[in-house]
Amino acid sequence: MINKIVFVLFLLVLNTNAKEINIAVAANVSYAVNDLIKEFNQKNPSIKVNVILGSSGKLNAQITHGAPYDLFMSANMKYPYNLYIKNYANIKPKVYAKGSLAYFSTKNLDFKKDIRNLLEDKNIKQIAIANPKTAPYGIASFEALKNANIFENIKSKFIYGESISQTILYSINATDIGIIAKSSLFSSKMKKYKENINWKEIDSKLYTPIEQGIIVLKNAKNKNETQAFYDFIFTKKAREIFKNYGYLINE
Repeated sequence: MINKIVFVLFLLVLNTNAKEINIAVAANVSYAVNDLIKEFNQKNPSIKVNVILGSSGKLNAQITHGAPYDLFMSANMKYPYNLYIKNYANIKPKVYAKGSLAYFSTKNLDFKKDIRNLLEDKNIKQIAIANPKTAPYGIASFEALKNANIFENIKSKFIYGESISQTILYSINATDIGIIAKSSLFSSKMKKYKENINWKEIDSKLYTPIEQGIIVLKNAKNKNETQAFYDFIFTKKAREIFKNYGYLINE
C-alpha cells in the first residue's frame, strides 16, 4: 500500500514539474513534426510540445492577434521576419530547412512529359495548388509556373487549398493533379505513391528556394523550454529527420 502511495505521489510530482510549449507549425512540416518531437523528448521528457498546424499566413495572423504561441516554424522567412520587425521577437528568424515542390497525382499520368506538356494536357481539367495569399508553397508554385511560361494557359484549372495539407487532400480526392510540398511524399500515408509514377519533383531552377524560418516569440511563457526546442531543431538528429522527409539542409 505504501509503495502505491509513493508511486502516485511520484506521478504527481512529474506532472507538476512538466512544462508545456505551444509551437505554431506550417502545414508542410506536419509530416515531420511528430518524429521531431519524439526525438526531442528523448532528452527532454518533461517538456510537453503542443502543435498548432496551419498555413503560415494564418498562423502569422493569429500571432499578431495575441495567440499564445511560444515558437513559430514558418514555411518561409517572410512571416517570421515581419514578426521580428514588428517586435514580436527579440532575435531574427533563422532558416531551419529548405522545401521543394513536386507535382502529384493518383491518376495514370505520363510524368516523362515536361511541365508544360503535362499540365496543359487536355485531360488535366483541375489542378490543386496552394493559395499564395496564405501559403508560401503557393507563392513558389506560382513562380515556377510563370517561369515555365504556362501560368496564363492553365490558371483557369486551379483549385486552391488554404494550406499545403489541404492542397494534398484535393490532389488525392478531387483534382487530376496537384502541386505540393515534396516533403509530404515521405509521410507514412504518402509513401505508397512512387516517384515517376505518381509524382515528380519540379525543377528547382524554376522557383526561388523555399527557405523556411523559425523564430522564438517574445511572449513565450516557458522560455527555457522553448529555447531548448529551438536549439534542438539545429542538431544533427533533427537535420537527419528533415532530410528523411525530403528537405534540403544547410550543413
